Amino acid sequence: MDLLTYPFMQRALLAALLVGLTAPSVGVYLVQRRQALMGDGIGHVALTGVALGFLLQASPVWMAVVVATLGAIAMELVRAYGKTRGDIALAMLFYGGMAGGVMIINLAPGGSTANLTSYLFGSINSVSSGDVVATGILAAFVMAVTLGLRRQLFAICQDEEFARVMGLPVRVLNLVLAVTAALTVTVAMRAVGLLLVSALLVVPVAAAQQATRGFAMTLALSVAIGVVVTLSGTVFSFYVNVPPGASIVLLAIVVFAGMAALAAPLAGKRARAAAKDAEQCTLDLPGSRSPGDDVSVPGAKG
Repeated sequence: MDLLTYPFMQRALLAALLVGLTAPSVGVYLVQRRQALMGDGIGHVALTGVALGFLLQASPVWMAVVVATLGAIAMELVRAYGKTRGDIALAMLFYGGMAGGVMIINLAPGGSTANLTSYLFGSINSVSSGDVVATGILAAFVMAVTLGLRRQLFAICQDEEFARVMGLPVRVLNLVLAVTAALTVTVAMRAVGLLLVSALLVVPVAAAQQATRGFAMTLALSVAIGVVVTLSGTVFSFYVNVPPGASIVLLAIVVFAGMAALAAPLAGKRARAAAKDAEQCTLDLPGSRSPGDDVSVPGAKG
């Protein structure tokens, strides 16, 4: 393949592979606990970190890591301790992150909102060697947490009260999951973009759920879908000259639609088979009779 002869495409494909591995592996927990849009909120906050990187002439990626991590911790604390107006506090955090990023980038020396385009929507030709190294370090940590603590994280996502009764450090695990989600957003922002990263956290998981039932199978299939769509979307964007983030997300949606279309008739078939099995079990119970059995009525004459 001729695209592999370009160093920038080698870096872009490696970054896409890491994103495809990490995003669904975190998204499966967020979907489980009905926090599918958390990645979107973290992306808004991370934008301020990117802008601070330009302002302070530091690495935008590592500044985004710091700011997104602090923002994710704040979101988790609001979720855990917030009262009935906690949703408003979260909205303030989301929109404040976006507005702060735009404001700061315009204050940076020589800065303009054009500098944020590659971070908002992804860019295959702007992934540097330093970005790949940072992405690799963050991805290794994310995978270690999501796989090493999968039983504990699944427990708190399924039922926090039960996990607390079992002696798990629920508060610490919630913070670990929030921080891991923040790191995943910063991992994905160069390939997918901050405005679209939430889709890659959710859509592969939703697609996998169409064909699987158990958590382990859903996790494995969603990661496989994530890798396929990120690599395919990056290659497509190279040949068609479109932003990779949009290509990746649209491909993920196509996969979801295809799996949903295939799953619908299979679900109906399974439901009919289950109903038939239940009917058969009822007929096989002691004292039951089949519809064709003769009924003898005491005192009746033939």
